[in-house]
Amino acid sequence: MKEKKPTAVLVHGAFADTSSWAGVVAKLRNADVDVRVFANGLRGGRVDGEHLAAFVRAIDGPVVLVGHSYGGIVISEAASRAENVTGLVFVTAFALAENETALGYLGQFPANELGTSLVESHFTNADGGDEVELFIAPDKFHQVFAADLPTGVTDVLAVSQRPILARAFGEPAGKASWADLPTWYVVAARDESIHPEAQRAMARRSESITVEVDASHAVAGSQPAQVARVIINAVEGGERK
Repeated sequence: MKEKKPTAVLVHGAFADTSSWAGVVAKLRNADVDVRVFANGLRGGRVDGEHLAAFVRAIDGPVVLVGHSYGGIVISEAASRAENVTGLVFVTAFALAENETALGYLGQFPANELGTSLVESHFTNADGGDEVELFIAPDKFHQVFAADLPTGVTDVLAVSQRPILARAFGEPAGKASWADLPTWYVVAARDESIHPEAQRAMARRSESITVEVDASHAVAGSQPAQVARVIINAVEGGERK
């Protein structure tokens, strides 16, 4: 019996939602790739990772997890809890070592525009405590997140972005699943959210098959064909470590 090809599960990051994968989904479906898109809660790696792991365990057959930005933290967490994950694709995403934090890792590289563009929003959680969410100032969204998308598109994205809990960026990462699985990495060379040098360093240490694209952080939106090509390679069991 022919072995079933993996399902690609796409995981968005902060300041975005499932619609950010629309162009990639269309390309994957045209290539007859079974694809699902996970609605990331943006509440922290452990919580979001367990939620994703449950989603993945319910899929019949192998799964390749694809994470954008903060979604890289979530796919690594989930892969350590779902035995049917066979590969990881990081799309300008965090591929952290165990106990690293996103903030701590980025601090090792030149600063970019993201840090000065974040806005805080406070709310009261279920325990009565103060919680802080972060979003990108709408007037900075185009420059910081998606400079290679039309302003007519980014104007909509800026006012519909999903915020992330601020403490998610300071939460220590769990097991580095990329050390045990085949991995691929898409570097966005004009990224103003995660510095390209940080991406290249994470790609090197994870021994990922790496593709560099001349794109902003929103590479899945601006270059869906190139992102889809990497995912197809992962699903087809192409070049690996």
